[in-house]
Formats: sequence, C-alpha cells, structure tokens
Amino acid sequence: MTKQTEIVLHEASVEVPRESIADLVRKMIVLLGEDPNREGLRKTPERFEKALRFLTSGYHQNLESVLNGATFSVHYDEMVVVKDIEFFSLCEHHLLPFFGKAHVAYLPSKKVLGLSKIARLVNMYARRLQIQERMTSQIADAISEKISPEGVGVIIEARHLCMQMRGVEKQHGQAVTSAMLGSFRHNKQTRDEFLSLVRTRRS
Repeated sequence: MTKQTEIVLHEASVEVPRESIADLVRKMIVLLGEDPNREGLRKTPERFEKALRFLTSGYHQNLESVLNGATFSVHYDEMVVVKDIEFFSLCEHHLLPFFGKAHVAYLPSKKVLGLSKIARLVNMYARRLQIQERMTSQIADAISEKISPEGVGVIIEARHLCMQMRGVEKQHGQAVTSAMLGSFRHNKQTRDEFLSLVRTRRS
C-alpha cells in the first residue's frame, strides 16, 4: 500500500459520519421485529433522539451555570425548605423513567440560595442516567459545597417504571431515599423538624 493510498483512506475515514442516536434506534426497531418505514414509526427515531437529549441535558450543565451567581449573603439562621419539587429521571439500569418529588432543606450559615435555583439543581441531576440514591446525595453535596450551610437535608420519593412495568410489577411501590449532612445528621431536633415539614400537606 502506498503512502498516497494510506492518506486517501485516512481522509475517507474521517469523512464518514458517525451514526446518530436516531440511526441506532432505527436499527433497534428492526431488531424488535418492526418496520421503521411504516407511517407510525417513520419519524420515531428522530423524536426519540430529541426526547433523550432533553432527558439527559443535565450532562451539559454544571453548578456554576445552574446557580448563576444566585447565592446571597444574608443573616438568616432558620431552616429553609423547598418541598414537592417534581422531577423525572431515567434509571441507568433499564433506561426507564422514575419520577416523583424531592424535598430539600438547609440551615444557612452565611449565605442562602435563590429558591428557584434549588429546583433547577434537582433538575440538573435528574436529567441524567441516574439511580435515586446517587441523585439524593448529589443534591445535598452540591448545596453543601456552594454555600457551606450548617446542614442539608434531602428526601426523594419516587416511583420506578423499571419496577412497575417489568420485574416484580408492583404498581404501588415507592422508593424513599434521604441524605442528611451536618446538623441534619447530628441533631435529632433539626432532622425531626425537617421531616415534620415534609409530612405537612396542604389541605
């Protein structure tokens, strides 16, 4: 093989486009025994790719961009709670959705977060391939890192379609996870106050 041939082959290989997610989904539809060219499925691969990119958009975000400087120096030493934050995520084991509510609290030291940023923080970690346990810890650790509060508490309640649609097929099962840092871990009174506020529902 001549050097010129090697260069041509190399250049040709560079120009070969990579397969898109939509291309791979089209192949998957065939492997499932369906016709990707029939009317109902013709645009499904592109729709799936668009949806998947949105549901995993958290990979393209970071703490700095999400919080966008919304940390404020305030003299406030009472608990801040944002509860019933709805979220949707994808289980990394089966790529099926799990969804529910996150309850987030912290005891400020010298800084507070913009309230809407807490919900955005939950979304950032939810929009990735996840397990509920990791997501719970990530939210707590992120708040602790950014504002160094006296403590952080996070509780997530979620339903997992990988458990409801397949496997044990238990439609009413719900998973509850928690992460308690600082005073939420070491002070029973603080922890109990948080749990009481989470349990309080609007009439």
